[in-house]
Amino acid sequence: MFPSETYIARRKGLKQQMQSGIILFLGNDESPMNYPDNPYPFWQDSSFLYYFGLDAPHLAGLIDIDWNRECVFGDDLTVDDIIWMGTRPTLAEKCQQAGIYEINPFSQLETTLSKAAQQDRKIHFLPPYRHETTLQIAQLLRIHPSAVQDCVSVDLVKTVVAHRSVKEEGEIAQIQAALEITSEMQMLAMKIARVGRYEREIVGKMEGLALAKGSRPAFPTIFTIRGQTLHNHDYSNQMKAGDIAINDSGAESSLHYASDITRTIPVSGKFSQKQKEIYSVVLEAQEKAIEMIKPGVEFRDIHRHACLTVTEGLKNLNLVKGDIQKAVQAGAHTLFFPCGLGHMMGLDVHDMEALGEDYVGYTDTIKRNPEFGWRSLRLAKALEPGYVVTVEPGIYFIPELIDRWKAEQKCSAYINYAAVEKYRDFGGIRIEDDVLVTDNGHRVLGKKIPKSIEEVQALSSCEL
Repeated sequence: MFPSETYIARRKGLKQQMQSGIILFLGNDESPMNYPDNPYPFWQDSSFLYYFGLDAPHLAGLIDIDWNRECVFGDDLTVDDIIWMGTRPTLAEKCQQAGIYEINPFSQLETTLSKAAQQDRKIHFLPPYRHETTLQIAQLLRIHPSAVQDCVSVDLVKTVVAHRSVKEEGEIAQIQAALEITSEMQMLAMKIARVGRYEREIVGKMEGLALAKGSRPAFPTIFTIRGQTLHNHDYSNQMKAGDIAINDSGAESSLHYASDITRTIPVSGKFSQKQKEIYSVVLEAQEKAIEMIKPGVEFRDIHRHACLTVTEGLKNLNLVKGDIQKAVQAGAHTLFFPCGLGHMMGLDVHDMEALGEDYVGYTDTIKRNPEFGWRSLRLAKALEPGYVVTVEPGIYFIPELIDRWKAEQKCSAYINYAAVEKYRDFGGIRIEDDVLVTDNGHRVLGKKIPKSIEEVQALSSCEL
């Protein structure tokens, strides 16, 4: 945990901005895989973790702004629990580390909230993302489960997003710690991805390394030679000569802060000429995008600039034709780049996405563009010091999308479909780094991980 002062200050800021009412933070419960005593690895709710720091199941935090009361509802382990799981610090000991000194049995939470509701007091809570949490809120507040989302406190959502978006020094250090492990994972993959091996072998080695370092993956690893599928979690393919593998992976820190890095690896140790050409376009788009990062710049403008760079590069390869600006305006680039440039990152790899992407990445005046490709941009608003964002342009050749667009002759004034056909089996290339917005610019976080064609080839072709 961070020092108790950190959590005390966070809750104080929350009370000051929310001004009145009761704030309810429900921690996560364990989720069984196939029966109650066989749960998935526990993952705490990130907002509960941010304000209370307690990384254990079946807890709730309550902040009564009007009475200046902060308390935790939960229970200590029973003797039966200890038999199976061993001794743990008491709840009082853990709460003290978070600056909480009032603790009540979990069974009293419903009564406390019921009394508040009878007094017509406002109870603020965040949108639940697990079905069991929705049912729990419905029971606690005595509302129908279908009405829970309608009762979410938008004021609380906006306040939490504002707090969690700007990373403190301790949080940045945690992300750096996660990136230490991720850099080792990425470079290990470059060294051992070889012709004849299965993707699952590489994933197993990377995730084993994270476990050996006392960590775990921050999200399901993407390692695939079928890189045209943006979030491909199938590791069944055997790698062949000439394949390229996208490695989108990251470890988390001891306090559960995420990292998220992508590199594209030539399985044979060398990129083909065609692969080099596409890789160079993606790398140029990424480096130019990173250079644009500074406070006050809208991320959607950085995304648009990356789209222009990608489109210009593809025009130089005869895959795109015509005026570049008009091509991007028409959305021609989305055949090759159908997603956003990046997202916020912190306790969640897609930070705070559970609170609503439109609250995290957009504002009342900067609205989501509903057009294909553009609507997948998770972050559009102006950057501020303390934001940590990913920058991950890519070029993907998706046969099903090519077929559909070609049949419709969509953007035919800008796309050379005859040339695109020669890339049907190409796959995809993505390059990603994690970037901190500083007071007057930016800083790429973590150790330098091979990214240039020469660096990647050198590590990918080294002797084991």
